[in-house]
Formats: sequence, C-alpha cells, structure tokens
Amino acid sequence: MTSPHPHTGFGVESHVESQDYLKKRELRRGTAGWLLLAGLGVSYVVSGDYSGWNFGLGQGGFGGLAIAVVIIAGMYLAMVLGMAELSAALPTAGGGYTFARRALGPWGGFATGTAILIEYVIAPAAIATFIGAYVESLNLFGITDGWWVYLAAYIIFIGIHLSGIGEALKLMFVITSIALIGLIIFFVAAAGQFDSANLTDIVPTDAAGASSMLPFGYLGIWAAFPFAIWFFLAIEGVPLAAEETANPERNVPRGIIAGISVLMVTATLSLILTTGAGGAEAMSESGNPLVEALGDSSWAKVVNYIGLAGLIASFFGVIYAYSRQLFALSRAGYLPKALSITNRRKAPVLALVIPGAIGFILSLTGQGDLLLNMAVFGAAVSYVLMMISHIVLRIREPEMPRPYRTPGGIVTTSFALVIAVLAVVATFLVNSTAALFTLAVFAGFMLYFALYSRHRLVANSPDEEFNVLAEAEDELR
Repeated sequence: MTSPHPHTGFGVESHVESQDYLKKRELRRGTAGWLLLAGLGVSYVVSGDYSGWNFGLGQGGFGGLAIAVVIIAGMYLAMVLGMAELSAALPTAGGGYTFARRALGPWGGFATGTAILIEYVIAPAAIATFIGAYVESLNLFGITDGWWVYLAAYIIFIGIHLSGIGEALKLMFVITSIALIGLIIFFVAAAGQFDSANLTDIVPTDAAGASSMLPFGYLGIWAAFPFAIWFFLAIEGVPLAAEETANPERNVPRGIIAGISVLMVTATLSLILTTGAGGAEAMSESGNPLVEALGDSSWAKVVNYIGLAGLIASFFGVIYAYSRQLFALSRAGYLPKALSITNRRKAPVLALVIPGAIGFILSLTGQGDLLLNMAVFGAAVSYVLMMISHIVLRIREPEMPRPYRTPGGIVTTSFALVIAVLAVVATFLVNSTAALFTLAVFAGFMLYFALYSRHRLVANSPDEEFNVLAEAEDELR
C-alpha cells in the first residue's frame, strides 16, 4: 500500500511506501568497523594485482603502462578523498548513486548508480575468467574447461553472501589477508629474478614517440589507462557498506583511505617486479602473469595457489558491491522493487542472484580483457559523475554537515574528474565495440527510467529521504 507524494523536480514522481515495505528491505546495521572496511576495499581490488593489468603492456609497453599507473593512481587517490567526504555526509547503502542523487537530481543519481552497477556486474565475470586460467594452470581435478569453475565460483560465493553480511565480511577479510601474503611472497621471489632488460623487450613500433620504453608511442600511454585502472577498480565500493557499518561517518572515510594506501603500494611492486622477472612481451598476453613470471620455480606453484585466493577475494567482494548497489536502486524504486527484498539474515536475495546469473553468462565468453574494458567503461563514467557531484555540492551546499572534508577541496576532485574523462575515452581506444556495447546497455537503463520508473520512486527510502529533506529546507529558505 502506498500513498502519493508527488515530486515535481526533474519530471519524476515519488510515493511514500508503508513501513512494512521498508521492513522487508532492511540490512543488518553496525556490523563493520574501519578495519573490515579497509579489508573490503582491498578485497574488491586485490585480484587486479594478480591478473588483468598486464594486458596494458600490450597497449603501452612497460613505460606507457607505468606512466598510466602513476596518473591513474593520482586520480584514484583524489577521487577517494572526495568520496570519503561524500560518504561521511551521506552514509547510506546507495554509495555513488546517493551522492549524485543529492547533487544532480534523480536523473544524475540513476545514471551514476547504473554505471556503477554495470561495472560491478561485469567485473566478476572478468575475474571468473582469470580464476579459470589459474585453476587450469594448476591442473586441479583435471579441469581444462573454465566454465565449470565460473559456475562453481558464482554458486559458492553468492551462497555465502546469502548467509549474512557479518559472516561474509569476516571470511572476505581472511581470504584478502592470504592474498596479500601471496603478493609479499611473490615480491620477494620475483626480486631475485629481476632483470631490467625485461622491462623493454617489446620491439618499438613506428608510432609517434616510440622508443624501447614506449614501444607504442605516446598514444600507448592513453590506451593503457583502462588496464592501469584494473589495479584500483572498485575501491569506490566501500561506501556501499555504510548502512552496515558502525559509526559510518568516521569509519567509512578511514576504511577507504586505508584501502587505497595499501593498493598503491601493491600496484607499484606488481607492475615493476612482474615485468622485470617475466618480460614485458611475455606478460602482455598472460592469463596468470605472476605465476608465469616465476617460471618453473617452486615459488611459482605457491603463488599460483595463493593467487587463486586473491582472485576469489575480489570476486567475493564485488558480488557484495553489486548486490548493495542494486539493492539501493531497487528499494528507492529506480529498478524493480522486488530486487531489494531481504531474507531473514538481512541479505538481498534477488540482488545477489540475478546479477550473478548475468555475470556467469558473460564469463562464458572467456574474454577477460574484453570484459575488463567493459567494466572500466562503467567505472569511469561513474567516476566522472561522482566527482561532478562533489564539486556541485561544495559550491551549492557549502553548509552541508561534512564530518570529513577533502584536502584541497574541489581542486582535488577536479583533477580526478579530468583524468576520469580521459579514461572513458581510452576505453574506446582499446576496444570501441566493447565500449559501444556497454554504452548501449547504459542507454537501455536510462530509457527504462525515462519511460517507467521515474514515476514510481519511493520518497521514504533512506537514500531518497536525504534529498526530500534537502528540498524541503530549500523551500523554507
């Protein structure tokens, strides 16, 4: 049973739903502290150290990818500092959607949430293909066809998430810790095999600016952007845990900043030591670069097993992220409302299962690098919109309570905005077909909103309430 609550701004209409509606869509509150959130942030991303980034060597060579990583790391640091402010001011499960909803209205909010959702549904599919490559290289159970691995991964880890957030986050933290130990082992082993000549073993092309360090010229730096992003992709998902966090105004900023700090160190060491030990040319096409960089050494087998933990950690983490983004959009009426109903363990069942089924189908392509580029397109679009949101809110609502404030203010987030725009364009440089397909999916979601769901928003959902209150205050001024 709903009661009408017309919302005339931006051509949308919203209604107040009953308390029973919201009771069926509750998450378990106060579960996580800042350390678990930092672990969640690292778990989202740690697979990026184990596989995926190395395809950027085939776009920019070592020098091009290294420069891209420095630029992208700066973008992520600036973006995380901006998101820390936004998440402390607006702590709900909507994350980026909530921030953009407040700054850019329902259209901007849904566009941002959709871009994030596309990123998080596609990213596990890409990771699943890398898990398959690691499992096949171990010759576990005689598996040579990855689809069994993809299916098992989705079933097992969606099942764990259905058991509740407390259990899932703790297990995720353990797996992530193992993955970080694996990286340390790799760094020590690879340092002993490092040869600087391996960094520049790709033959230079005749592209403008081509050299041994930049074999694909200056444009190769730009084309390497999407693969540099893989080192950090999804760290922005930490604010999605805000409703399930104790004291989110304090713990979400601390967690996301701690997470990016760890990832900047691991990204730097992974890039330099993997390429230096295995060679840029060989690593540019590898499905499990850290293992192949160590050759036939005994350490390679150890890293292979632990690398599987790293991939699983990110796969596990991003499943959590897509479920919470879909949950928030559904609860607020932007997407079908049945998707946000939670079970007795306060886990959103359909928000976990349906994107998982879509991701599994995508994983059957086996094209990890293609899926990576599609996920990066969604991510980069969301970064553009979130950084615009930070700038707009700083200018339009300077008095909004901000328990944490971004160092440098809008100068910091403006830098992130510029690089994010360049990253969106870079996805077309890498694979225009993949980028255009993802853009078409994004447009389909926006068409659904335009024709249907913009007339059916839920005014008293937690994410929308922030904006209803803000609009009421504006009318009183």
